[in-house]
Amino acid sequence: MNPDVIHAMTDPYLLDVREPAEVEHARIDGASLIPLGELAERVAEVPTDRTVYVFCHAGGRSARATDYLEGAGLDVVNVAGGITEWYRLGLPVTLGASR
Repeated sequence: MNPDVIHAMTDPYLLDVREPAEVEHARIDGASLIPLGELAERVAEVPTDRTVYVFCHAGGRSARATDYLEGAGLDVVNVAGGITEWYRLGLPVTLGASR
């Protein structure tokens, strides 16, 4: 799904599957972070009562995460193009280290 459609939603649940070092460079405020390598052990943290929009840098890792989460029975959508496309579209991204 395109980032602009997701951004227009009221309070979408965003799941970032990038590594913490990547998040230090650029992040979407309010997104939850579970790196792809930790997803299997932390899957219980992902909400089961709503759609989860999964993103990474460009879409590859989030596609793998989406496949895994769908297999676990969750309602998930891959954010097309990841945070790179989100930024390219001019949607809000916080750059630099977190507070």
